Amino acid sequence: MAVPQIKFGTDGWRGIIGDDFTYANVRRVAQGTAEYLLSRAEYPVAVIGYDCRFASDEFARAVADVFAANGVRSLIFDRPSPTQVASWTVIDRKATGAAVITASHNPYLFNGVKYKPETGSSAPSDVIAELERRINAVPEIAAPETGNLEDLITVYDPRPSYYEQIERMVDLEAIKGAGLRIVHECMYGSGFRYVADLLAGGTTGVTELHSERNPFFGGINPEPIPPNIDAAVAVMRAGGGNDLCICTDGDADRVGIIDETGRFIDQLQVYALLMVYLFEVRGMGGPVVKTVNMTSMADKLGAEFGAEVFEVPVGFKNVAPKMMETDAVLGGEESGGYAIRGHIPERDGILVGLLFADMIVRMGKPLSQILADLERRVGPHAYARHDIHLARDTYDAERQRILDLLAANQPSEVAGVKVDRVRSDDGFKFYLADGSWVLLRASGTEPLVRVYSEAATNGDVEARLAAIEHIVGLKAPAHA
Repeated sequence: MAVPQIKFGTDGWRGIIGDDFTYANVRRVAQGTAEYLLSRAEYPVAVIGYDCRFASDEFARAVADVFAANGVRSLIFDRPSPTQVASWTVIDRKATGAAVITASHNPYLFNGVKYKPETGSSAPSDVIAELERRINAVPEIAAPETGNLEDLITVYDPRPSYYEQIERMVDLEAIKGAGLRIVHECMYGSGFRYVADLLAGGTTGVTELHSERNPFFGGINPEPIPPNIDAAVAVMRAGGGNDLCICTDGDADRVGIIDETGRFIDQLQVYALLMVYLFEVRGMGGPVVKTVNMTSMADKLGAEFGAEVFEVPVGFKNVAPKMMETDAVLGGEESGGYAIRGHIPERDGILVGLLFADMIVRMGKPLSQILADLERRVGPHAYARHDIHLARDTYDAERQRILDLLAANQPSEVAGVKVDRVRSDDGFKFYLADGSWVLLRASGTEPLVRVYSEAATNGDVEARLAAIEHIVGLKAPAHA
């Protein structure tokens, strides 16, 4: 019987637990990864992390056993931890790479493996191709005998070194002494205790929501956007005097932000606010990197700050190389992932959440006022994304049909507005004459098509989304 092909998406390999995400396939991934690590160093050292999903710790141990059977030493974390903590540990311990058992923000049925190279970043396309080649050449392998492997596996607490790095990136003492009331929506993910630990010991208090381990994620998808964070929005609207809510996803590398009024600050606004904070408050300078589904507010601010803005396809496998190439101040993508120069070229929801706390302290204003200042500066902003789910077994054929249909029927105008130019290296993005845009692309990690738009008003956004969906015969769900 032929073994299934393993394919990495935008950020790692994902599969349904018990279907394609099995111990047998995880061992194959581990074997191919071990061979890759051995091709990179004579005596490789690997970091192994895992999240709070069903059996993630057991899958991580299976990876460690296969690594050890190949002579690869491992530092396996002693608790569920954010993915970026594994990335930082690679840098700190000068490891050859990292494997993290996580399916990030995907539904509870999924688990996955992310690979981080020696840079601590998401694996770039050439590394992914080499990993896939090696993994898919591996036949089904039995679990190795573990009796002689323990000397090659070290259980490791990654928190002290990561906490020291965060202290270098943000003035924690100022935040601790500011008397803020911060809510951390952990979303049942691996970021629990991180914000609370980092801000302990001062007048600022941290309240955690959903910090317990629950592999079902309480029935939500652990992606830090509405409606998944409606409980946190309700807490912030309840009038308890909270200043900021930091929402982190299942592996805490993505972040969502809610202001003191209970308003969710969308991912595009977060990116723009980070630009203002880093350039004006922190005095940083240089280019920024954004994905094709990220905000045009970055272009307006870039022109104001004299900062070049690079736009790349979706995924930190594209953001990170451009950040390293250009020494960028900021990298970000619409999914709530942001990276900051001086840290790792990788998403870090914990750090970005703390930077928002620092923003409030340094600017001396509530977050709602800081956002209002941004809106006056860059003009009106509205944004939405429609997620249109497709059948998993026919997804590859259907996504290609949709993309081919749009390629053959590219509009000259969308919702009555002229199309100025088109970008087609990651789906199709239509840049419109009024400065708005609309994008259709197929997900690299889930069986769905996403349609995004940014424009001046919610009505303008919905008109642009509907126009593109009509061309390819898709209809967004009523709740989108």
